[in-house]
Amino acid sequence: MHLSKHTKLPGEELTEAVLLDATIYGPDAEEIGSVSHVQGSGPGANVVVDVGGFLGIGAKPVAVSASELNFMRDEVGAVLAFTTWTEEELKEMPEYREA
Repeated sequence: MHLSKHTKLPGEELTEAVLLDATIYGPDAEEIGSVSHVQGSGPGANVVVDVGGFLGIGAKPVAVSASELNFMRDEVGAVLAFTTWTEEELKEMPEYREA
């Protein structure tokens, strides 16, 4: 993965319409989850990440702040994010449940 060809998303693009289904990559550039829901917009938005599982089955949803993920757009326009958390660290977070 060539990060030099990626551009950081500006705060106004941190919305559900843009971030939904974005792939999340961990510290070793391995795929660890995807965005399933966004509450709010901008850097203060809460992003629900489905972690683990296969094809959406068995994934655990966890909520993190958009500011804790580095959202970028790749050379073909796809949105993705990088985090310093590992898949195991995200799985240890409390499960997100809609109120």
